[in-house]
Amino acid sequence: MSRIESITNRLNEVFLNGIWIANTNYKQQLQGVTLEQATHKIGNLNTIAALTYHINYYLAGLLQVFDGGKLEIKDRYSFDLPEIQSEKDWEQLVNNFMTNAEEFISRVQQMPDERLDAPFAEEKYGTYLRNIEGVIEHSYYHLGQISLIKKLISTTWH
Repeated sequence: MSRIESITNRLNEVFLNGIWIANTNYKQQLQGVTLEQATHKIGNLNTIAALTYHINYYLAGLLQVFDGGKLEIKDRYSFDLPEIQSEKDWEQLVNNFMTNAEEFISRVQQMPDERLDAPFAEEKYGTYLRNIEGVIEHSYYHLGQISLIKKLISTTWH
């Protein structure tokens, strides 16, 4: 198995259809989440909607670099979730997230293996491999949070 195939498998696991490491994935966790659940605030935890926006923000920013653009995303803006006022707004966020996840996976899958060792945008940002692995690790971290928040919501609503 090539490095690209291995990384693509890991991206698929965290976003679309895997259960090997976390026993879940974003698609499974976000499926059926209502607007009320997505925006429900528990203490000082982020909401499911905020975490979804946060990971999508990074996916969109990295996809821009894949297209030859500059790395313009900033950590300080990564939780600037626009107000979600309707179920349609929430569904649009989830759909945009899933589209970006699928596109990210597809773009990684199409990369030549040697691209993984190339500088990402600028040398100071490390390699493509480092950034893609960062997406995987960062996404698992927040997937765990979403899973726990869903459990907390379900126990407080019964």
